[in-house]
Amino acid sequence: MEGIFEFLFKYRPLVFEQGEFGFGAPASVRTWLLLAGLIAASTVATYTVARGKSTVADRGVMAGFRVALLALLVFCLLQPILTLSTVVPQQNFVGVLIDDSRSMSLENEDGTPRNAFIPEALTPDESDLLEALSDRFVLRFFRFSDVARRIDGLGEMTFDGTHTNLANALTVAREELSGVPLSGLVMVTDGADTGERPLTEAIVPLQAAGVPVFTVGLGDELVEPDIELGRVELPRTVLEGSTLMVDVVVTQSGFDQGAVVPILVEDDDQILAEETVELGPDGEPVVQRIGFELEESGARRIQFRIPTQQTERVERNNARNAWVEVRAESDKVLYFEGEPRWEVKFMRRAVADDDNLQLVLLQRTADSKFLRLDVSDSTELQFGFPTTRQELYRYRGLILGSVEASFFTHDQLQMIADFVSDRGGGLLFLGGQSAFAEGGWAGTPVEEVMPVILGPTDDDPEGYFSEVKVGPTPAGQAHPAVQLDVEQEEVAARWEALPAVTTVNPLNEIRPGATTLLEGERSGGGNQVVLAFQRYGRGTSIALTIQDSWLWQMHSDVPLEDQGHEAFWKQMLRWLVDGVPDAVSAATDQEQVEPGESVRLVATVQDSTFIEVNDASVTARITSPSGMVEEVPLEWTVEEDGEYTAEFRPTELGDFEIDLEVLRGERELGSDVTYIHATPSDREYFSSARRTQVLQRIAEDTGGQFYTPETIESLPEDITVTGAGVTLVEEHDLWDMPVLFLLMLFLMGAEWGFRRIRGLV
Repeated sequence: MEGIFEFLFKYRPLVFEQGEFGFGAPASVRTWLLLAGLIAASTVATYTVARGKSTVADRGVMAGFRVALLALLVFCLLQPILTLSTVVPQQNFVGVLIDDSRSMSLENEDGTPRNAFIPEALTPDESDLLEALSDRFVLRFFRFSDVARRIDGLGEMTFDGTHTNLANALTVAREELSGVPLSGLVMVTDGADTGERPLTEAIVPLQAAGVPVFTVGLGDELVEPDIELGRVELPRTVLEGSTLMVDVVVTQSGFDQGAVVPILVEDDDQILAEETVELGPDGEPVVQRIGFELEESGARRIQFRIPTQQTERVERNNARNAWVEVRAESDKVLYFEGEPRWEVKFMRRAVADDDNLQLVLLQRTADSKFLRLDVSDSTELQFGFPTTRQELYRYRGLILGSVEASFFTHDQLQMIADFVSDRGGGLLFLGGQSAFAEGGWAGTPVEEVMPVILGPTDDDPEGYFSEVKVGPTPAGQAHPAVQLDVEQEEVAARWEALPAVTTVNPLNEIRPGATTLLEGERSGGGNQVVLAFQRYGRGTSIALTIQDSWLWQMHSDVPLEDQGHEAFWKQMLRWLVDGVPDAVSAATDQEQVEPGESVRLVATVQDSTFIEVNDASVTARITSPSGMVEEVPLEWTVEEDGEYTAEFRPTELGDFEIDLEVLRGERELGSDVTYIHATPSDREYFSSARRTQVLQRIAEDTGGQFYTPETIESLPEDITVTGAGVTLVEEHDLWDMPVLFLLMLFLMGAEWGFRRIRGLV
């Protein structure tokens, strides 16, 4: 019977059981054939109403035969097929990812480099591990550092990569092996990830695809003995002659807690400062504050360095570099005072010989009458306090003395708040009879800018007059604004020697995020905030709540030669304008790069009212150490108003100067300059201990396991062979089955025979 079935239907019954029926004709053809068939069937059906010798029943039988024959013909034209899918088992693949970064060349405690394990474990014909893996899987090898790529063998490994980007390595391997049965990935690394991309971005797709990662951790979990100089942050720009206070983070392992090591601050081999730091417990960072001055203008690459200590395992993590631009130009500060007071005289005297500060005084002498001092020309402030943002924003700092809030219009009050938040200026509030709550500043747009919380004016029985002995807080002792020209360890004693002040606005609370630098206790009891500050938007706001700081200079207990008060005001005003941005600024995503590494340039462009500009022409003129000049255009990012970016790759070793020019039409909006240093990267030598927790997390989150060279023997058996294979698809034509032709012949013969019997031939 099976032979007869196969003769009639071309294929065995099993093919029809396992196959999936369908039509091979294109969808458009199928549509037209069905329409044509329906039209033809309708035409044939009218046979039943034709007149002649035949009866209606005769014509119906003959129409039925013809419609059946037509349907069978359309069925054949639709190209009926049977589709059979067969899974053919295929050998599974495993991706082996090998860390090719510089940290892999660091020595273990026994003196062997970390990468010594790699040729031992992965060399063909010499490794039992590789043989066991190759017996079960098809292996594909990848090397990775900052980027990842396929390799044919270990001979392509160089171990000179400047980054370790684990996320990128996992993503590249997964994507390249996505078309094959993948049993897992094996990642051989120390786990010292220096990439910026979160690991989660690579782990989630692996979880979704069911691809486990088996991590092999190399290197010591604790590199000792070793000292590492961590994060160092300098302001991008400072005024010439400014004192900088910089926090340096130091971490050690393997040395005695409490041991003392020096930190050197160097500028082109010139030692600017030297400070000692006491080492903390193993692995715990210690912060050391270092103060130094920068006298000469220009770009300076400052190095912070701890001399290599005896027996240190890693030497290249003992130094950090940072760029700072020392500006020689004069910064303008507007001081608006509402009443005569001694502070004006002492403040002006403090900066009289400072070429980097121009203190412009606007003092109200009567209603609608003002005294102007040190203005640049006769038009400056001729109508009193600025009424436009363009006029106010020409200053980098603003001081508000004892002047009531009602003096200003609402637009001016909002403009003062925007001066800090949008322009990024420094705003100093001075104590006085018409300052803070006493001046009606509560409820104004400026109140939120203040670092202090304004309370009711009648809360303190002593009111405005109270004797307060001022002293620095722990934060204040290390802040340059209150150093008074003495060493840090002498600051507290220096303030203790100063006389008490007697007029102060009663304030005892600061805003969340604000910092108190000077404080005291009121004679009637209760804490008094004397000097506090906060970041607000792009700028800084400062509150000095006393009115008679001049006592620190003129009190009978203060020696005539004491210049502490003058130093205080000079430091205060320099701090006020420190870091205030220009309308046009240039920056790079990193200050030190490897030659050939991509550098992202970012320019922020605003107009004179500090509103972002999106239609500017921005060009970076990049001068290499050899003097070659390259012009790079920057394009608006679209995502951020006023932000323009470009990329370039330094090809030489040394310092690159980047001059930014910004035009809007034919008008220049501004310019700026920044710098980068191209040198062999030392990034791989920081935080270089094996990151066991990172590697364990990758393995656990993906369903893999974590190994060390001592436990790796079980790896080949721990990787599961998947059931995946290659699917073969076969199509079998049905239109030419003998049974269809026999049916056609039967239908035509049946109609002819019926006509013959009925006498209709």
